[in-house]
Amino acid sequence: MGRIGKGQKCTVRNCGKDAIRSVNVAKAKAAGLDVEGRKAYVCEEHYKQFKKGNRKTDQIEKWRHGI
Repeated sequence: MGRIGKGQKCTVRNCGKDAIRSVNVAKAKAAGLDVEGRKAYVCEEHYKQFKKGNRKTDQIEKWRHGI
């Protein structure tokens, strides 16, 4: 059982909701999230912001790798 299953909270500043995903801290900061710690755990609301903020970067990475 991982940290999320054990009840890890969202690591975005001033958010205390339960986390649903863990994401890379560098990518989370690039998407505009104010995260703390080594690993970023995000709730559903912040995960949507993360996906929206990284959409263009992910597309460029796909092009770069020929996928």
